[in-house]
Amino acid sequence: MAMPLRQSIRVGTYLFEQKLRKREKFPLIVELEPLFACNLKCEGCGKIQHPAGVLKQRMPVAQAVGAVLESGAPMVSIAGGEPLMHPQIHEIVRQLVAKRKYVFLCTNAMLLRKKMDKFTPSPYFAFAVHIDGLRERHDESVAKEGVFDEAVEAIKEAKRRGFRVTTNSTFFNTDTPQTIVEVLNFLNDELKVDEMMISPAYAYEKAPDQDHFLGVEQTRELFKKAFSGGNRARWRLNHSPLFLDFLEGKVDFSCTAWAIPNYSLFGWQRPCYLMSDGYVPTYRELIEETDWDKYGRGKDPRCDNCMAHCGYEPTAVLATMGSLKESIRAARESVAGNRS
Repeated sequence: MAMPLRQSIRVGTYLFEQKLRKREKFPLIVELEPLFACNLKCEGCGKIQHPAGVLKQRMPVAQAVGAVLESGAPMVSIAGGEPLMHPQIHEIVRQLVAKRKYVFLCTNAMLLRKKMDKFTPSPYFAFAVHIDGLRERHDESVAKEGVFDEAVEAIKEAKRRGFRVTTNSTFFNTDTPQTIVEVLNFLNDELKVDEMMISPAYAYEKAPDQDHFLGVEQTRELFKKAFSGGNRARWRLNHSPLFLDFLEGKVDFSCTAWAIPNYSLFGWQRPCYLMSDGYVPTYRELIEETDWDKYGRGKDPRCDNCMAHCGYEPTAVLATMGSLKESIRAARESVAGNRS
């Protein structure tokens, strides 16, 4: 786990405060979607399937910042759509950073070099570039040639200017342990991004391609083989050790989707950004008026093949905080990651 020490301390302090307050449900990171429009048509994403009128909407700055502050989460992941298409995205980031929120701006990087001047490097801010494979594989997943090369050049430029750069990679049943190893080796060793996040693809109901999502056993076998030979310890993965254990099938967890809630143009999405069972205007209503016990594997058939970060990373983090042994393990891996 390569989370910077300052961020680790901030998140750890936040979690300890929630425990002292005896709060059972609270946000760890908010998934903020200030728009649904995108400049790509990825086969595994259903966001751009919204009507044209919805795709033209842009969330006001005050609304976006206000939702995050209302939740109290220490971290924010700004997604979409493509956030860099929002004309005031830099102002949303600036105000959140001013509030000392850790902000990750998720992007396909097609507009990154053009918009980079609008942002300022900060230990509270990182560009999170989506990379699903090496050139041919990535361009196929986003249905457009040249996207991989542009993303690589944008990452290099952002690093040159002093920005923190992380990546997010989604893997499908067309992937093999070797394709995972190849792209993570490239990101870790050649591009030298600060952190990498990985996720098995979830069968998002509006996605055009419904044939290439991973099942639970496929996921476990895939990551168990990809992590072998010391790869897991060597890569700067932005995940708790227990979540990586979960991907390998060494442990199992229940879903805690309430800890990574989604806020979009429609409001707070119930129960998570991958499933849409309605929206509410406040985070408090989301927490108090959602029947969380009915979601998860074995409870809702839509959840049966899900091992997504938004549902299970928070469970792993909470399990880590509840165990001295796992807390020490996570701290050691964080220190090792920051030295690499």
